[in-house]
Amino acid sequence: MPTIHIAQPTTILAPHKVTTAEILDDIRAHHPNHPRLPAILRIVANTGVQTRYFARPLTAPTVSGPAGVADRAPAAFHDALTLAEQAAHTALHRHGLEPADIDGIVTTHSTGWAVPGIDIHLIQRLGLRPTVRRASLTTLACAGGTQALIRATDLAAHRPGARILVVAAEAISAIYNHADTAVEHMIYKALFGDSAAATIVSTHPHGPGLTVHDPVDDSLEYVLPHSLDRYSGRIDETGLHFDSTREALTAADDVLPALTTWLGTRTVDIPVIHPGSQRIITDTATAVGLTDNDAHHSLDTLTEEGNLGGVSVLRVLERTHDTPPADGAGCLVVAYGPGFSMSALHATWTN
Repeated sequence: MPTIHIAQPTTILAPHKVTTAEILDDIRAHHPNHPRLPAILRIVANTGVQTRYFARPLTAPTVSGPAGVADRAPAAFHDALTLAEQAAHTALHRHGLEPADIDGIVTTHSTGWAVPGIDIHLIQRLGLRPTVRRASLTTLACAGGTQALIRATDLAAHRPGARILVVAAEAISAIYNHADTAVEHMIYKALFGDSAAATIVSTHPHGPGLTVHDPVDDSLEYVLPHSLDRYSGRIDETGLHFDSTREALTAADDVLPALTTWLGTRTVDIPVIHPGSQRIITDTATAVGLTDNDAHHSLDTLTEEGNLGGVSVLRVLERTHDTPPADGAGCLVVAYGPGFSMSALHATWTN
């Protein structure tokens, strides 16, 4: 089995910076008589997110405005595709590649709805060869980035020398909807941000990055039994929605035993943890024997950019390149998503 290399990702953040203070003001303005307003404002202020980036202004009809699903869904797909194209172009340039050099593309995207999918659109927009291999992941949400890396390592392992372009894109501001008034929905208004990221996966290194030694044994895909309702998406006439139950609060903790069992004696020096929340980051770091300081790239991403959905782990991995670990350091890439699902990849750092 050939070793697979994951190059430094490139992340594109959406153009409109939105502060938590602005979101608190927006919640006050739209829900002045909510019976739990003081508690909501306190909880939202304590999510750990200070800023996030939206593809459209907070006041846009498809964000805090009255637009329905007929406007919100295509807007979300358009915005995600625009960010995806920018991320892919920048990643190709960063690694000195032309569109003709790409042999496969793996995409992940869950916000908005479109047929054909984002993979087909990108082949046309980027000018990729019409014969590239494709894998389009459309419902994985927050687990999408890690899952896309797993699929890309599979493709690269079976086609030595092939260069696989991985692109994750989300416009999660599409679920910012004042028709949702439950406490968890108010939290999600402040938690998520819009972005896209791209990287190259291949048996040929493209600079420093992660090396996966066995794409089969060094990856994990796990679905928590009887957990379908913990996190889920919903569409109605008012737009796109993201729902969760009380059991969702412990979902990550419930799958951590499966993660640590799979890791076994594998060394983890560098955690690339999906920044779903402060608790998810810190509990995962603790479970694998690390500290909050070790997971600072995940925590910083959450604070400065929010939960970026499937883009998140690629963003955290990009930040890791800013202060490269020691050669040979063990790295765990892990993310959690609706279902409840977990995707994980173990690799070593190669300088």
